[in-house]
Amino acid sequence: MKTKHALLFQNACHLEPIADGSIDLVVTSPPYPMISMWDDIFNGQNQAVYEALKNNDGNAAFELMHQLLDPVWKELYRVMKTGAIACINIGDAVRTIDGDFSLYQNHTRIMQSMLKIGFSSLPPIIWRKQTNAPNKFMGSGMLPPGAYVTLEHEYILILRKGRKREFASSELKKNRGESAFFWEERNLWFSDVWMDLKGATQTLADKAARDRSGAFPFELPFRLINMFSVYGDTVLDPFLGLGTTIFAAMASGRNSVGVEVNNAFKKDFSSKLNAITSISNERIRRRLSDHLNFVNAREKDGKPIKHQNTPYGFPVITRQEKELILHEVTKIKDKGKNIFEVEYAEEPGDPMAGYWGELFTSVNK
Repeated sequence: MKTKHALLFQNACHLEPIADGSIDLVVTSPPYPMISMWDDIFNGQNQAVYEALKNNDGNAAFELMHQLLDPVWKELYRVMKTGAIACINIGDAVRTIDGDFSLYQNHTRIMQSMLKIGFSSLPPIIWRKQTNAPNKFMGSGMLPPGAYVTLEHEYILILRKGRKREFASSELKKNRGESAFFWEERNLWFSDVWMDLKGATQTLADKAARDRSGAFPFELPFRLINMFSVYGDTVLDPFLGLGTTIFAAMASGRNSVGVEVNNAFKKDFSSKLNAITSISNERIRRRLSDHLNFVNAREKDGKPIKHQNTPYGFPVITRQEKELILHEVTKIKDKGKNIFEVEYAEEPGDPMAGYWGELFTSVNK
């Protein structure tokens, strides 16, 4: 199996190189309106944003910033296939302007825009970001009513274009079965609150790009890609940044396209590319070891496991997991012109398979 991955350095509002109806999944996190870290991005595209902030008109600045994002959501609708899913990681903003502390609801504004375009809303995920801060309050401490609830979560909006995706042919059904996730992964991943992922603010190699990046952690796009796509699908991130979505697609056996307006990020992308093979395969091995630990614990509790996975030979809870296989990355090739090709092992390699039946009694019952 091989996948291809492309970097496009251009504005996300214009995705002409990407064909209509060619994308299976979108996973992205845009610049957050009304977060000061992103002010320069919005100011550079519309002088009116700068003027609104200068004049202490927070509501006008908020709307102007979102008007710069609206064309991206329209382009996503064009390039996505019917049944494709879009996952948008966005945080709301709190900001004091001219002494007035307010919440700016980015997730609501983006959802309204995408629904107007024609997307259907699916249940979102609340990402409860961990913090080590001992003092979490905002405002006037212990004095009412001037203390404010601390904002410690972001949203992952999940939307679909058109009706539910179908897998009609036997070949498509087979690929879908091989792309399955474990029963216990489903129980964790498909919760509407994620509390186990830390943020991933990172220093950039090129200080001219930005002082820092608000990149999400690798695990976030990795989960979403495995939740909402199958092997060989094409994943798009129109706000690529450091390339985390492409790396997660590589680790997951999906094709990908990443769009980034600032080509200064390419240096950071290239520096991380060399490590993606080991990162990908370590994540695969952790999925397997986590499953085996789950099986061990279940057997110790005396709970039966009725099914056996064919490629690996270990126990699984449901029939839908019987053909599940995780493809290790074997090689990454730079094809030039910002195109990369990834090759995968077709079969589980030692020590991934072959001896599970000796470890568990369930498969022999």
